[in-house]
Amino acid sequence: MATKPTPGKIKGLKAVSDARGVIAAAAMDQRGSLQKSIGAARGSAASGDDLVIFKELVTKTLTKYASAILLDPEYGLPAARQRNDAGLLLAYEKTGYDATTPGRLPDLLDLWSVRRLKEAGADCVKILLYYTPYEDATVNNLKQAWIERIGDECRWHDIPFFLEPVGYDEGGKGEKTLEYARKKPSVVTKTMEEFTKDRYGVDVLKVEVPVEMTFVEGTKAFKGESAYTRAQALQYFRDAETVTDKPFIYLSAGVTNPIFIETLALAGESGTKFNGVLCGRATWYDGIKIYAQQGAAAFEAWLDTTGVENIQNVNEALKAASPWYLKYGASSLAEL
Repeated sequence: MATKPTPGKIKGLKAVSDARGVIAAAAMDQRGSLQKSIGAARGSAASGDDLVIFKELVTKTLTKYASAILLDPEYGLPAARQRNDAGLLLAYEKTGYDATTPGRLPDLLDLWSVRRLKEAGADCVKILLYYTPYEDATVNNLKQAWIERIGDECRWHDIPFFLEPVGYDEGGKGEKTLEYARKKPSVVTKTMEEFTKDRYGVDVLKVEVPVEMTFVEGTKAFKGESAYTRAQALQYFRDAETVTDKPFIYLSAGVTNPIFIETLALAGESGTKFNGVLCGRATWYDGIKIYAQQGAAAFEAWLDTTGVENIQNVNEALKAASPWYLKYGASSLAEL
């Protein structure tokens, strides 16, 4: 059983949860990748204003159906003012990673601190970290110390710390190979096991599912090359759950809405007591082309129809999720 959070952390967690105590959050903190995608679809460079407008439209529409939204303080603060009373998570890391050194080393936003994020209205702070337990120990030691500092900063300011570890192939062959798919369950599970330690001060783990769905036999997403049977995949979900006593939620990792819905169904079938999602591209990604080529009004119309349908599909799948307060031995949000 996890140690009961402090009052400020409980307040923040409640703010980003639905009435059931499930985190049904939308993610819209993409920056560099979003700018590139808009530019590629348009055939000319996207501006910072494009990011601001895109985030405002997504937030305005999708937070009617989400318990919270994740934004970045660089381009997302105007959107934060249009979030329909949903909770607010703010990203603290710079977009991407340092490509000039090995190991995908992270960095924090220059002009922000946990204090400033909280002052800007954040209910929770989020950090994305590229991490694999198979990386050189010197690199991982740097990353672990970095997370310890952020955890201590969040403790001091009594605000929940969401950590999003994203695995990668340390050999550089990429994450879409059969070889990596076979390795992914151990990457996810060992990473969850590491960052569940109290020294890091993490309150919620925002994690990848422990399998690559396109390599799972018997799924609609399966593309013919097998890394695991359906039974093995179900067990990998269960195995990952056993290594942490903290609340954990799943990220959509850029997959399509149908694949993410099937992923959540598989998690539910496994009996894993996950506590929600922070879902971004699976709800709004297909609208990038609409925005880039037809403009803001067309994108807003797309969001009002297809975007809403996408997030409602996610919410329906979240019936398989469990309230995060159960991790602390409470039987209701009020009991905390």
